[in-house]
Amino acid sequence: MTDVAPNTGAPSAEVRDRLLRAWRGEIEAGRMYELIAKRLPDREAEILRRMAQAESSHRERLERRMHELGVPIPSESSVRLSGWAKLQARIAPVDRLLAAREAAEDDEVADLYKHPTGDETTDALLHEIRKEERSHSMAVSEIRGGTSDDGDLSLTASQQRAKTAVDRILGRESWHQTSGGWISGAIYGANDGLASVFGIVAGVSGATGGSSFVLTAGAAGAIAAALSMATGAYLAERSEAEVAHANVERERREIAEHPEEEKEELSLFYQLKGVDEETANAMAEQLSKSPDAMLRALAAEEFGGMGDVDNAAQASIAAGVSTGLGALIPVIPFIFMDGAIAIAIAAVISLVAHFLVGAAKSLVTLRTWWAAGLEMTVAGVIVGGATYLVGLALPT
Repeated sequence: MTDVAPNTGAPSAEVRDRLLRAWRGEIEAGRMYELIAKRLPDREAEILRRMAQAESSHRERLERRMHELGVPIPSESSVRLSGWAKLQARIAPVDRLLAAREAAEDDEVADLYKHPTGDETTDALLHEIRKEERSHSMAVSEIRGGTSDDGDLSLTASQQRAKTAVDRILGRESWHQTSGGWISGAIYGANDGLASVFGIVAGVSGATGGSSFVLTAGAAGAIAAALSMATGAYLAERSEAEVAHANVERERREIAEHPEEEKEELSLFYQLKGVDEETANAMAEQLSKSPDAMLRALAAEEFGGMGDVDNAAQASIAAGVSTGLGALIPVIPFIFMDGAIAIAIAAVISLVAHFLVGAAKSLVTLRTWWAAGLEMTVAGVIVGGATYLVGLALPT
């Protein structure tokens, strides 16, 4: 740990700003790691939780330096993750969250810790934290499946050896696959339903001047889009469930055909969590007496569980309903009226819906909500404008 020097004078604005920004960054990073860890298997979750603890240690070291310099330390409650960031942490694909966190660690190193502040003691402290933040970036890369010549610097030497051995075993078991969730499918379903039926409504409106034919065409398009999306989601989810079941069955055969190697693998997983080798071996030995118990333990460590829950019906309903709701939005005005007024109202509410759906997509893509919303709105303008012109050119 860096020895802090006593306060020899009022710190410069640069020193105060850098310490405060670093302090806030450590709190935000720790909270994000904790949220992501809740969605990961035990092995990766434990690494992220240790990284969250390291962020807390960084914060304490920064606070000691701020105290020495007489810099007021704000309340921890003043640093908050936005509600949008919390939603992203719970909904977005974990790999994207980790990629964003890895990029944030790299940016933080470059922005906060690389350039000197003019205060030697503060710079020495920031330099130490910079090295540890760099190791965090590499650790996140490891969890995402990347590699590093330096290894995972967040692990002890014995844990790194265990991780290397696990990676070697898992390299042989190249059949491992993972599945995604249905929430992103629902968001993209609303997106597809809205965009496609808005195009139909705009085109038929241009061709008929907003007659009752728009309602017929739009309703038929909405029903077709919803049924198509529901069927596709059902088949996709069933396919993923079959993959998960196949993973479990292959693991069951691995236990039957290579019991000693599978027992070693389970022991190594426990060692990665900090269990000493002797205890880990004993735990693996005990579990190996029951093939079913060993299968459940290995399935949890290697691909997050047994994959017993078949979410095909849930995914189908979510995709079908979200697509249908999105598709009905451009049709609603034509239920009550027709003509130019109906066309104008349909265009306005459809573009507003485009913005909202685009913003919702940022929960999955991790883009800023307003940029994603504007992009979707522009796409809606292009689709609606183009199909309306086509309708004008080909009147019925």
